[in-house]
Amino acid sequence: QVQLVESGGGSVQAGGSLRLSCAASGPAFSSFTMGWFRQAPGKEREFVSGITRSGGMANYAESVRGRFTISRDNAKKTVYLQMNGLKPEDTAVYYCAADNSIVLYHTPAVYDYWGQGTQVTVSS
Repeated sequence: QVQLVESGGGSVQAGGSLRLSCAASGPAFSSFTMGWFRQAPGKEREFVSGITRSGGMANYAESVRGRFTISRDNAKKTVYLQMNGLKPEDTAVYYCAADNSIVLYHTPAVYDYWGQGTQVTVSS
């Protein structure tokens, strides 16, 4: 069992930055592929970024590539999402998720464990 707790959300102006953190409790954090997803009001949950178990490979949604950076610290059982150049369309609740497969999937339904989410609001 893995419990995930996100933090770091908030309100910023367009062009600003935020760093989200997701702290995991439970064993074997390094055995999980980790993902960040977001959900805006009235929209489906969408993939933002993911990182493999070792941190050796990361994927990004086209809409955030070049602006967001995912990383993880397996010793601290934490995954991060550095968000720069924020835009109003980045406004959403951001969730981290854990998947115990090797493959880095973009589909929310694949992920086994979810955090409660943290709100990110970007004003123009």
